[in-house]
Amino acid sequence: MSSGSDDKPGLLGCRLRAAREMAFVGREEEVAVFNAALYGGGCSVLYVHGPGGIGKSALLRRFAHEAAVAGRPVSMVDGRMLEPAASEAEPVLRDADAVLLVDDFERIQGLEGWLRERFLPRVPVGALVVIAGRNPPDMRWQADPGWAGALEVLPLRDLRAGDARTLLDSCGVPAESREPLLAFAGGHPLALLLGAAVAVKDGGAGRRWRPNQDVVATLLDELVGESPSAAHRRALEICAHAYMTTEDLLRAALPEEAGTLFRWLRRLPFVESSSRGLFPQDVVRGVLEADLRWRDPERYAVMHDRIHAHLAERVRTASDADVPGAVAALLHLHRDSGAPGDSRDRHDEGEFQEEVLREEDVATLLRVATAAEGAVSAACAAFWAERQPEAFRLYRRAETGEPVALSAWLRLAELDEEELAADPVVAMAWAHARATTPLRAGEHLAVSRVWALPPYRGNSPVMDVIQWRVIGNCLRSERLAWSYIEIRHPNQAWAERLRRHYGMRDISGQPQLGEVFAHDWRAVPAQAWLERMSRLLVAGPAPGPGAATAKLAVLSQAEFAEAVRKALRQLSRPDALAASPLTRTRLIAERAGQNPATALGDLLRQAIDDLREDPRSVKFHRALSATFLRGAPTQELAAEGLGLPFTTYRRHLTAGVERICADLWHRELYGTGGPVHLRRTALPP
Repeated sequence: MSSGSDDKPGLLGCRLRAAREMAFVGREEEVAVFNAALYGGGCSVLYVHGPGGIGKSALLRRFAHEAAVAGRPVSMVDGRMLEPAASEAEPVLRDADAVLLVDDFERIQGLEGWLRERFLPRVPVGALVVIAGRNPPDMRWQADPGWAGALEVLPLRDLRAGDARTLLDSCGVPAESREPLLAFAGGHPLALLLGAAVAVKDGGAGRRWRPNQDVVATLLDELVGESPSAAHRRALEICAHAYMTTEDLLRAALPEEAGTLFRWLRRLPFVESSSRGLFPQDVVRGVLEADLRWRDPERYAVMHDRIHAHLAERVRTASDADVPGAVAALLHLHRDSGAPGDSRDRHDEGEFQEEVLREEDVATLLRVATAAEGAVSAACAAFWAERQPEAFRLYRRAETGEPVALSAWLRLAELDEEELAADPVVAMAWAHARATTPLRAGEHLAVSRVWALPPYRGNSPVMDVIQWRVIGNCLRSERLAWSYIEIRHPNQAWAERLRRHYGMRDISGQPQLGEVFAHDWRAVPAQAWLERMSRLLVAGPAPGPGAATAKLAVLSQAEFAEAVRKALRQLSRPDALAASPLTRTRLIAERAGQNPATALGDLLRQAIDDLREDPRSVKFHRALSATFLRGAPTQELAAEGLGLPFTTYRRHLTAGVERICADLWHRELYGTGGPVHLRRTALPP
């Protein structure tokens, strides 16, 4: 309908228009583009597009106001009301001063070709047409040289942070409720306004504010609408839960028609793309997540487990350069349980680039380390760069190439006196490991060191990338016993997350070294570590330690062998096996779901039975079977039953026990099939 019909003083429409104008914030750039066109210095057709609720209609109302101030006649066509569209649009064909505003164009998207080819070419020069809809314009607009100077496309994004706060101020939102509301809605105008209405009504919610189901349902209707099928809705929910959605991730979580569903997702107006995949607008992500968790928590948990398994496998198999991105995608699944960066996702990891240290970079390393921590710390960096150059990564600003930070992942199986004297952080870590649970044969510990220039410390994008690299090293390392992370200038929020969320111990004893956090990966392996964070997200904190968080026993080889010998003697007594320290080792943790005593008994019987497969070990199998499986009352009777001299039987029995101890020790250290800590787990269909 034409503007001006509700502008007469005393009418409700006039009051509504005034209130809307007072609530309008931001959009200075878009208004400037419109005014340039309005006064003859810009385009003839302006195409505004953006997802539902982003403020297209409010912007068109502001355009109408600007046009009226300029004395230009304004007509408005609403795509939801097709009947009057033709007559309302006619003035722009007759008057070079006319302004035509078309809203909700997605409802009449089928007319786009007619509009471009037949209607708009008839508009006189000087007239201005603005089209606003959810979908971007057809590529044929931009492919046509004739439209190059006549058309300008304006993608409408979220409000800037300052404008979003101004909007909440104008709504009277209590100060204590603004941060959680902004964390939920970001700069999305409709989400901000709906949330503000609830926050004002429930003024006592404060920092506990959460969108209620009425807000979630309204936003789902306005932003997402109906999905073509249940499979399409599940694809949307997967896209909302994952950091970035690729077709292979979609196939892992929803095998049916993954390619078709991925193509559908990428065409949605509220779904954007990057080099890593698809991601929804933040507020759409939030409402889809909140709705599914409330509506169907069981399906939410199954979806989470499938995505988690796929991304954990990606961390294990990613190329070295892709590790930070793979870890970021995995940790994103734990964002609601306090992981770093959980308030607003970053989709611009390309701001900083990570490089393997080259020989010609050593001078740069020294310069950055000195500027970051001083000459003494830089000497430590130089010392390790000479001994373990492969341990270092250099971080530069992608735009300028400026080096801003460096990190080292020092793998240490043994240390000499010079190494202990050269680096007090490494010396502290080494002393702690030896005093707690020392390294076993073939194991190593790792120390993470970071040198960052002052502007890039704390909660910054480059520190995110470094942290992803460190966590990736922990999850991918074989035979890693301990990891130590030094934070010289600790951000208290991050340090607290390391303690409470990541389960790392602060072993700092020398304030001048900063804070040092330790984790024993033999006691809490990576699989249990990841499962704990998943449980916190899906189910919330448990009242006591569960199977996923219970610490494993870390036995020396001698302690392990003695426990195996004792368990063999107790094989027929499940109550005695239940007290064995072997029930708390990695061997039994791999057999999730079984009673530990039963699992230990089955493991020992299988280990004895496996000896039959090797012709050289058959005699050991016979001695062990007669003694421990068939339960001969005495060893003499076992030897007699086998028809062997007692000394021969004893030799076979001793060798068989040693073979069992060696085989099980190897499995305790290396697992049963490669890197067990990230092996894909079975999931419900």
